[in-house]
Amino acid sequence: MSETESMHSGIVPPQGVWWKNVPPQEKVWITIAFVWCMILFAMMPVWHIRGGQNPSGIRHKVDPAAFLERTERFVEEYKIGEESGIPVVEPPPGSHVYLVGRMWQWYPVLKLKKGVEYTLHLSSIDVNHGFALFPVNINFQVIPGYDYGLKITPNQSGDFRIICNEFCGIGHHMMVGKVLVVD
Repeated sequence: MSETESMHSGIVPPQGVWWKNVPPQEKVWITIAFVWCMILFAMMPVWHIRGGQNPSGIRHKVDPAAFLERTERFVEEYKIGEESGIPVVEPPPGSHVYLVGRMWQWYPVLKLKKGVEYTLHLSSIDVNHGFALFPVNINFQVIPGYDYGLKITPNQSGDFRIICNEFCGIGHHMMVGKVLVVD
């Protein structure tokens, strides 16, 4: 066989039988995979509507400077002390609670009562931050210019950490906040 006979182009089909029928077992697995994909596809809108993982809250645009000013008024009104230079606030039950993400700090430290509902307002004043409450499975992306108002009811007491899980700069690994829940 010469060198030119062994080469093929996209125009000239290869010699011999190169297409065979799909075996029955493979057809079964292709059908199962397709049906499973359709089930998962159908579950996406159902889970979005009926799932419960979507936070029910208020989201609206806000000027970052105005949100910081509101948070400062909140701190002045309910401050009970300081921890590492960051104010600790204890708002009354049922109140609006403000938390700001900024390079590289969550401000202020919150002290909440167990079993009481609060409205937690989250925002950032500089860049995107990730709000993850450890060890609870709560995760939000906090974006500058948006106020996320979430109805929360702490159901266990303890010392919870707020971790930024959205890279926000060189001090990102130091951005840890605190929520204290007391009986």
